[in-house]
Amino acid sequence: MKEKLKEIEALKTKLNTLRPFTKAELKRFNEEFMIEYTYDSNAIEGSTFTLEETSLVLKENITIAEKPLNEHLSAIGHKEAYFYIENLIKENHELNENEILNIHNLVLMDKPQDKGKYRNVPVKILGTTTKTSEPYLIKPNIENLLLWYQNEDNLSLIEKIALFHLKFETIHPFLDGNGRTGRLILNFELMKNGYVPINIKYKDKRKYYDAFKSYTENNDFSEMTSLICDYLIEEINKYIKIKENLI
Repeated sequence: MKEKLKEIEALKTKLNTLRPFTKAELKRFNEEFMIEYTYDSNAIEGSTFTLEETSLVLKENITIAEKPLNEHLSAIGHKEAYFYIENLIKENHELNENEILNIHNLVLMDKPQDKGKYRNVPVKILGTTTKTSEPYLIKPNIENLLLWYQNEDNLSLIEKIALFHLKFETIHPFLDGNGRTGRLILNFELMKNGYVPINIKYKDKRKYYDAFKSYTENNDFSEMTSLICDYLIEEINKYIKIKENLI
């Protein structure tokens, strides 16, 4: 793990020497990433949109006739939530409870009755033995999680972000949209600290879920940290390659 973390810092340093990016470069980075990210994040949660269909909806505003309205709204909501966290970073906002609710409000565009508010019923995460927070404990648990995150200084930043993600998903504060909201928060923290955003791909869904299992059963967050590291290495190298080819 230490070697991966060192590699990431070296790549980040190299990427910083290639900054700043032009508007055209940023548009290319953001557009390609946002479409793939929306496709994969929604697919993990059960969306049947293909990558091509996601692109048509987000870039061309085309309605896919045979697909339900809620899937269109999920794609649009995720895109808006991603743009929202970009704006938060530009304005130097810190993560807080209100912003978590705002992100969820955009993510759950297809379910107006549930968006932007904590669930008020107990839930189970199907296929797992994970114990989620009781409804009356959600707000204090989120507040304690944020307090822990602000004050934790024994872990590297990437380890801390990985553990925050695991803890957040275990609380499972919402009736729906927990995964998408949690992955957006993960990227908010990466981007705010000078890293590039990552896209946990649908094809790696099993590996992603196994990282949660390792945490809930063994209190081991190394698998999630390693997964995030692998994606960071991949994405930073992609940014460097694009930038160097454009110079």
